[in-house]
Amino acid sequence: MPQSSIILIIVIFILIFSTILFIVSRYKRCPSDQIMVIYGNVGSAKDGSVLSARCIHGGAAFIWPIIQAYEYMDLTPMSISVDLKNALSRQNIRIDVPSSFTVGISTEHGVMQNAAERLLGLKLPQIQELAKDIIFGQLRLVIATMDIEEINTDRDKFLEAVSSNVETELKKIGLRLINVNVTDINDESGYIVALGKEAAAKAINDAKRTVAEKERDGAIGQANAQRDQRIQVASADADAIRGENESLAEVATSNATRREREAEALKRAMASEKIQSAKALQEAYLAEQEAELARAAREKATQEADILVKAEIEKKKLEMEAEARAEQTRRLAKGEADAIFMKMEAEARGVQELLTKQALGYTQLVQSAGGDALNATRLMLTEKMEQLMKIQVEAIKGIKIDKVTVWDSMSGKEGTPATANFLSGMLKSIPPMNEMFKMSGMDLPEYLGKNTENSEPGIKVSEEPVKV
Repeated sequence: MPQSSIILIIVIFILIFSTILFIVSRYKRCPSDQIMVIYGNVGSAKDGSVLSARCIHGGAAFIWPIIQAYEYMDLTPMSISVDLKNALSRQNIRIDVPSSFTVGISTEHGVMQNAAERLLGLKLPQIQELAKDIIFGQLRLVIATMDIEEINTDRDKFLEAVSSNVETELKKIGLRLINVNVTDINDESGYIVALGKEAAAKAINDAKRTVAEKERDGAIGQANAQRDQRIQVASADADAIRGENESLAEVATSNATRREREAEALKRAMASEKIQSAKALQEAYLAEQEAELARAAREKATQEADILVKAEIEKKKLEMEAEARAEQTRRLAKGEADAIFMKMEAEARGVQELLTKQALGYTQLVQSAGGDALNATRLMLTEKMEQLMKIQVEAIKGIKIDKVTVWDSMSGKEGTPATANFLSGMLKSIPPMNEMFKMSGMDLPEYLGKNTENSEPGIKVSEEPVKV
């Protein structure tokens, strides 16, 4: 086999091997704890819109060179500590709600696209700060819609409202809420502590009332048992001494006295028990009265808070409308200023273009005059000479002389009429054509007129008298 054929085969083999290596190097796999974002020319969506990026989680894709690139986003959960202070509740009471939130980049299809568009390239602290701002705002919003009693007693409802609001807003930037943990709830006014004391006092009074009722039932049962016992003993004694006549009568009298004393003692015991029971009921009624007063105060505070919140919302609305009108005025003023600037800029360009064309024309005129600027100036004055003469004629054209009366004494030069000298002097007041040519550096051709000794250059004065 010729050596050239061997070299060609080796080159083809190297090219094929390099192509295979290049294709293999451009085939990228995505780990399970990351999202691979392919950006560049990634195609269009089903509705025809152009996609800004394509997200892959747990798969692989071929990255086209030049037209496509890729980056990874970490799915590791982030713990964010939110130390919320002075949050305003619906009762217009400020509370502190220290809590911690665990968030992470979502793998849901639409939310993952939002993360690729808004979080790609951001560092972990930047993402945490962005999520923290959103959580702060939504946590304040949820607290403003709930009473302190609901937040303190019904934690499940509070956490559910916080999770719903926060996760809705986090999805807009591609994050999902994993966990919410509220450590404690405090308020500056001591309202939560007062609620705890109220509940404790109510529980203590209920326990005292229950104990008193149980003691009363025990005393009544004991008294009934003793009564039954005494009745049965007395009945047995009566049967035993019924036949003993007088001796037994004394025993009966003694027993009667004893029973009277015992009944008196029982009466005092029952009266004492009822007094204690009445005192227990009175304390219970007082506790219930205090609870009702506290509940009335709470309802009053709730109504006042509702009115204040509505007033605050109306105030914010008016402020936003005023800011919108101010922004509109600023934009109109800026538009008018831009229009004036563009008009002045167009006029400046027009003047610049006119001056440029004039300079170009002057340059060509000098070149036509052989490079002599003086000759070029003379050519320009020659073209304007007709207009200059016309302006001179127009200077006396408008003079109206209704009537001229002349008494000529023939006292002119060499016996000429004075009228002729007057007309000649009036004509000499106009700059002669020859003089204008001289001012421009040129001479009037001889066939247009010759100078005489007694006339101005360029004008031939007739010696004939003027007839009037």
